[in-house]
Amino acid sequence: MRFILYNLATAKEAWADEVSELYKKKISFFIPFDIQSLKARKSAREDADFKRNEESELILKNINPDDYVVLFDERGSILDSIQFSKKVENILGSSKKRAIFIIGGAFGVNEDVRKRADLKVALSPMVMNHLMAQAMSLEQIYRAFTIIKKIPYHNI
Repeated sequence: MRFILYNLATAKEAWADEVSELYKKKISFFIPFDIQSLKARKSAREDADFKRNEESELILKNINPDDYVVLFDERGSILDSIQFSKKVENILGSSKKRAIFIIGGAFGVNEDVRKRADLKVALSPMVMNHLMAQAMSLEQIYRAFTIIKKIPYHNI
């Protein structure tokens, strides 16, 4: 199995790149892992529906029919780290070749992406920018593996 995190972030910050590289390396110790930035065409903020639909189309084009899809979405299930680790363990036990984790664009994703997601998880009831969402999602994926492997990292 391979884990891939798709994002649609347009902002670049040195600290976020450092966090991403650090957690990419940590997660790759457990499973082949990659972070891929999907690039949609630029459009004005007033074109929110257009942008959401275009980015969602791009996401769907990069998902295989047999992928397990996890959508990080503010309307998803609120899980604690133990519950999330159990979901990751179930994914690992599935017959899927890839697990795709998605962080949508600034305006979220459309219903087609939501329907395609096998699991929808809220990182927080608060809205955050994509760089923070990516840092949080990477840390929680890493934490899930440490819980599964019983590595002392998660303090209960």
